[in-house]
Amino acid sequence: MKKYIALLLVFMATGSYAQQLVTGTVFDTDGERVIGASVTWKNSTVGTTTDVDGKFEIKPHKGSKELTVSFIGYEPVTLAINSQTKLPLDIKLKPGIELKEVQVTGRKMGLIQNRAGVLNSQTISSTELLRAACCNLGESFETNPSVDVSYSDAATGARQIKLLGLSGTYVQMLTENIPNFRGAASPYGLGYIPGPWMQSIQVSKGTSSVKNGYEAITGQINVEYKKPQTADIVSANLYGNSMGRFEANADASVLLNKNLSTMVFAHYENETDEQDDNHDGFSDSPSMKQYNLQNRWEYHKGNYMFHAGIKGLSEKRASGQMHDMDNPYRIGINTDRVELFAKNAFILNPEKNSSIALILSGSVHNQDSYFGRKLYDVNQNNGYASLLFETDFTSKHNLSTGLSLNYDSYDQSYRLTHNINQSKTDDFIKEAVSGAYAQYTYKPSDKWTFMAGLRGDYSSQYGFFLTPRAHIKYNMNEYVNLRASAGKGYRAPHVLAENNFLLASSRSVNIADNLDQEEAWNYGASASFYLPIAGKTLNINTEYYYTEFTKQVVTDMDSDPHAVSFYNLNGESYAKNFQIEASYPFFKGFTLTAAYRMTDAKTTYNGILREKPLTGKYKGLITASYQTPLKIWQFDTTLQLNGGGRMPTPYTNEDGSLSWGNRYKGFPQLSAQITRFFRFGSIYLGAENLTGFTQKSPIIDASNPYGNNFDSTMIWGPVQHGAKYYLGVRFNLPKDI
Repeated sequence: MKKYIALLLVFMATGSYAQQLVTGTVFDTDGERVIGASVTWKNSTVGTTTDVDGKFEIKPHKGSKELTVSFIGYEPVTLAINSQTKLPLDIKLKPGIELKEVQVTGRKMGLIQNRAGVLNSQTISSTELLRAACCNLGESFETNPSVDVSYSDAATGARQIKLLGLSGTYVQMLTENIPNFRGAASPYGLGYIPGPWMQSIQVSKGTSSVKNGYEAITGQINVEYKKPQTADIVSANLYGNSMGRFEANADASVLLNKNLSTMVFAHYENETDEQDDNHDGFSDSPSMKQYNLQNRWEYHKGNYMFHAGIKGLSEKRASGQMHDMDNPYRIGINTDRVELFAKNAFILNPEKNSSIALILSGSVHNQDSYFGRKLYDVNQNNGYASLLFETDFTSKHNLSTGLSLNYDSYDQSYRLTHNINQSKTDDFIKEAVSGAYAQYTYKPSDKWTFMAGLRGDYSSQYGFFLTPRAHIKYNMNEYVNLRASAGKGYRAPHVLAENNFLLASSRSVNIADNLDQEEAWNYGASASFYLPIAGKTLNINTEYYYTEFTKQVVTDMDSDPHAVSFYNLNGESYAKNFQIEASYPFFKGFTLTAAYRMTDAKTTYNGILREKPLTGKYKGLITASYQTPLKIWQFDTTLQLNGGGRMPTPYTNEDGSLSWGNRYKGFPQLSAQITRFFRFGSIYLGAENLTGFTQKSPIIDASNPYGNNFDSTMIWGPVQHGAKYYLGVRFNLPKDI
């Protein structure tokens, strides 16, 4: 919610030069906030940079009354600052410098490291999202070295994020800083947000702010949708690929008056052709049809801001045996989902940045699914409310406090065997969590920032618990930033809702009684370097994170190769993650990024501390992007080197062979895209998995799905054969034509 309060202050708050700080926000001509822009007093070395919201604050300088704002590829802006200047400032940078009849255009940064904030975070901008097909949220991290997205099984198409070596259930998912896609939505939720709807994605690693709750253990991923006041009048995207997938997206915004605006989003996706390239009798990926609509409203007047929206989704997935036969093994997952939200914010005292905000949201998620003769139906309802207050005591001291209430209910009905004579089990689970937090930020100088937060929450299931978190940032100089963090996170496990894709195997499901609330500490440190070399800036970021569980629900696929068991941790469980990343613009229009990550994740399974299965030991990434002058052509390519890891314990076949290997080897993946830009849109042509690597026999005993050995969950690599080619067309009609 801090983002919305900050944005509100930019548009509505006023001040004077007599205040201690000069504040403002930097925008580009599209209305997007510019991150990392340089703000300095003219003819001095006193300056700062804009943060992840494009916002800055700088102390007055006795030797200068003119403020210069600049960013690579944009015309610098110089403003006279005096006692009559209204604060905060809105500064717009123009992309390009006209020299007679030749225009040199600038290029926005795609993946932006947060230079000003205390949190170690990155922003994936709309520019970065255009570098790949980016059909949905799950396909938006192809060029990101920090986030992995992989299939959980070869039958349902369920996908999961991995951050800091742990699965996506330990990442708090947010949409516009509202917790979202929890429980039953987590296996398939990455496909619920179309790529063309997104304005940006913020990835925050390690422990985070206590404002958004207690659930972030390895980090947060926040999605920002396009906004009615800044979005194009009309935007559309058509996409098709060689695997039979077709998508159509459109959005339109209307400014009804100077205070009120609205926007409509529409998405249609159809992948009806089931393919069996490996000839195992099973579809390589599910057929799918999805309808997705959203309508949002924004109202601004005086010191009041109101945002509201409604989103509806209907999706049908089908997979399984493809050939005509008696009693084929089929999989079907039908989902209907509705989301609502409303945000109210009031400015109480502009001079102190004092504001109060109320956030309300709710969702209904209905999923009916079958896996052969197994059944799992769930109706999940969620309600969320948050009241926040924030104020600056002085320019050095900030306090944020708030109250929250979250309610979840799971109405489940399931049969976990293929025995149709066995009656279904009905199960109803509900949890209400009320909480309060306080977060204090102290900035004694331009070099140091300290932030400490504490939450207290009471769960109707788990009782009272505390969530402490702390962050430190030290600006050694203008070239080096250091950060450190420590904090705790919790989450309530819902093993069937979050892992229902595991029913697409013959494994029996064993769930222990009285499962604990999961609890973990996360410690992190990072160093960011901004080194001037040959007139350009080399960006280097190094980081190390250690996540240690004190309570955890273990997913055990090792103790019995024919079962999956969920039980409370009895022993150690941790993940260590080291990453280094570097980016440098070698020449005009060309940027190269390289990254390497090492992961050591281990958990105690049935008394034995073992490497987590299906988790790569390392990842290497090289991504290059070149845009020609005048922004006519753009060429993008990404090479991923995915490290090998351990497989769950195999069983021995009758002939003495193992059902699968004990380990899997690393493999490369290469993708590329060419984009041709026009005045009102672009055409893009691309390919994924150009190396053609495919996991052999991803489904175990595919010819006998009702037998004891059938398993579609041993997935560690691509399952579709060969390269996937795609073609797309984008159209946009901007507001300033």
